[in-house]
Amino acid sequence: MFDPKKAHTKVDKISDCTSPIYVKNVHRKGRGVFANVQFKVGDIIERAPTWGFNDLEKRQLDRTGLFEYYFMRHDRQLKNDPAAGYVVFGLISVVNHSFDPNGKIVWTDEDSGAWADIVAIKDINAGEEITHRYTNISSYPDTITFVE
Repeated sequence: MFDPKKAHTKVDKISDCTSPIYVKNVHRKGRGVFANVQFKVGDIIERAPTWGFNDLEKRQLDRTGLFEYYFMRHDRQLKNDPAAGYVVFGLISVVNHSFDPNGKIVWTDEDSGAWADIVAIKDINAGEEITHRYTNISSYPDTITFVE
């Protein structure tokens, strides 16, 4: 008989071979995203839809755990974008920070809304953690430390 408690304990020990990326726990960081395949510079690692929120919603989200998972766009003013930030639906939302990242977030706007891509800026080997540089580190409370 299927036991969901036992199935959950095995999730951290396997990777999803059907996907080019997977999630596993990283010591002192929590969850992280890893490559199942090799990525070359310029490859799109993942493309994800987003939900933009306004300044009032941002103040509400800042009081929740979602604060650590939403994204800021620095091209926002150039595009007359009224959104204060974006929730990204996809594994991009759990990619860890690095001061020497191997990926970066690239934003595109389409009729279907804003999209976030994480693109390889270095060659990434299978089994390697995918990282990007958080752009709003100064907004984080002092209780949060960034681990390389």
